[in-house]
Amino acid sequence: MDRSEGFGERLLGALLDRAHEMPPQLIAPLVAEEVGRIGGRDVSILLQDYDQLVLAPLPGMRLVVGKPERIDDSQAGRAFLSAATVEQPQTDGVRMFLPLLDGSDVVGVLAVTLSTVDDDDRRLLRRLSGLIADMLVTKNSYTDQFFRARRREPMTLAAEIQWSLLPPLTMVTPQVAVAGILEPAYDVAGDSFDYALNDNILHVAIIDAMGHGLDAAVLATVAIGAYRHARRADVGLAELYMFMDTAIDKQFGPDHFVTAQMMRLDIGTGHLQWVNAGHPAPLLIHDHRVVQALESPGTLPVGFGGAIPQISDQALSPGDRILFFTDGLIEEHRTGEEQFGEERLLDFVDRAGSAGEGVQEMVRGLSHTLMRERGGVTTDDATLFLVEWCGGTADRLVTR
Repeated sequence: MDRSEGFGERLLGALLDRAHEMPPQLIAPLVAEEVGRIGGRDVSILLQDYDQLVLAPLPGMRLVVGKPERIDDSQAGRAFLSAATVEQPQTDGVRMFLPLLDGSDVVGVLAVTLSTVDDDDRRLLRRLSGLIADMLVTKNSYTDQFFRARRREPMTLAAEIQWSLLPPLTMVTPQVAVAGILEPAYDVAGDSFDYALNDNILHVAIIDAMGHGLDAAVLATVAIGAYRHARRADVGLAELYMFMDTAIDKQFGPDHFVTAQMMRLDIGTGHLQWVNAGHPAPLLIHDHRVVQALESPGTLPVGFGGAIPQISDQALSPGDRILFFTDGLIEEHRTGEEQFGEERLLDFVDRAGSAGEGVQEMVRGLSHTLMRERGGVTTDDATLFLVEWCGGTADRLVTR
């Protein structure tokens, strides 16, 4: 076998070797320098803002820092939403927009101009953007630089706590895909979600802690912590509810509670199980239409000492989606007017689920459409979380 180091391997290897001990503020100029080795210029790194409305430029030496790019109507936004490279011909070359993919979560877009582009350039830049995404996520753990770039307005302390709890907003695998969104992004307090894919089981929890502001954020933090602790002990759904219930009661007493839904999906068979503790029923979407609300025997909210909950079951078909949401979405209303309501939500979900639209695009579009329909009114925070079961097996991924 030829083990000689090719140009592309040297380029990616040099970037990886130098990035290990590179301080966060020098990552951007390092990226610009390495992109320049293949003739790239006018490099920009664009990160998704918390509202998921724009891609904000990351400041840094040798980077082009322009105005934020709107996700809905820009070439950078197309690359972000499609998770695919977009090329824009220009008089002096080609402007390329490459999604920064951390696994399947698109954290932003790399923009670079080349005089000419061939397939070797496309392949190398695609792999380079993947490495850059991994570097940004890794360095993000010990710097505030990337958080600041993503903020377009001041954030409350409660929202700061909630965002620090969240897993990646999107996960896509061949068998299952998930996407979530919180609103209002800069003032969320008691709403949160969590998920984990352990072997063939997808675990999901959506919670809504009572109250507003910092008290709700602290309550949600304990609830998510208790959920993760029990989940990692591999207990059943009923035991998981009981553990969370005890933790909330012991810490806060009988006057505090958290509504919640916890589910497990076998991604090999499509067998869905869930427990409902005070939430609106999730919606089953088949062939891009809502076919039913997944009603189930509920139990008391977490913290009220409810009875051992009954576990509900549903068999999914490949392509089915489940939309979870908190009551802030349907109970919102202007003073003196009716609540938004579930019927209007169903209508908007049916219109949002167009063919070929990924889970992230659907959740984001639905959230922003509903926000506009409610006139931008948000007296309570709200969560949307979408799960799609794709079917099939993952065996082929390890046999390539």
